Amino acid sequence: MTTWIDIGTLADIPQRGARTVQIEGEKEIAIFRTGDDQLFALVNECPHKKGPLSQGIVHGHSVACPLHNWNIALKTGEAQGNDEGCTPTIEVRQEGGRILIARPAALKAAA
Repeated sequence: MTTWIDIGTLADIPQRGARTVQIEGEKEIAIFRTGDDQLFALVNECPHKKGPLSQGIVHGHSVACPLHNWNIALKTGEAQGNDEGCTPTIEVRQEGGRILIARPAALKAAA
């Protein structure tokens, strides 16, 4: 069973931007809002040099790492183009105007 964490509303995340949340005992999570108001959540680390993806530029359904410009697909966490690596994704949903993310520990227990 998935445990959900309420992290705010869509208005709390800038369009084509991100917000971070820290859950005790877990890596920081970045929640991204695209230009078409879709939401994605990733561990806030580029698979290359651990750059903070939340500080990158969101374009379409990707984010460019601010350190070395690697493009990471928001849906899968996969590096794009010739780059290789993957950032873990976190399940995210909207319910009653609120944004909810799955507690990472709940995901690990379900695996």
